Amino acid sequence: MARDDAARLAALFDAHAGPVWRYVVHLTGDRAGADDVVQETLLRAWRTPRILEQDPATTRSWMFTVARHLVVDDVRSARRRREIGVADVPERAAADATDALFEAILIEEVLAALTADHRAVVIRAYFRGLTVAEMASELEIPPGTVKSRLHYGLRALRLALQEKGVTR
Repeated sequence: MARDDAARLAALFDAHAGPVWRYVVHLTGDRAGADDVVQETLLRAWRTPRILEQDPATTRSWMFTVARHLVVDDVRSARRRREIGVADVPERAAADATDALFEAILIEEVLAALTADHRAVVIRAYFRGLTVAEMASELEIPPGTVKSRLHYGLRALRLALQEKGVTR
């Protein structure tokens, strides 16, 4: 039985999908929307067994009527009334930079609380991306000193942030 229904539905599609699609495109001018209307029309025909058993001419007029009603329903829908067609795509929304500004102010404040030696290595390591060897060469201090200043500087930075309420 299911194979028989599938064959009838395929025959229905072959016989009527093209003319119904052209009819909907003529009504709406929307090729993509016409595909959706034809699909819904064929689905409704498949759900109505008496349509599959009718004369092909009667079936086609029924499908045109269903397609026309679907187009009218879409035009009258609330979704369509709220949509406004525009020629140009709107600009992308920009993320709010307020949080980034507050974080930058916070980082500036806690860096100012560090000693000059600790601040120098933290800024070079995390904002300039220098290696321990590069920092040692630039600051003219041994690499071990750079490592210890970085360790204690980050520890002081973490404590200063915790005092300001930053927990992450």
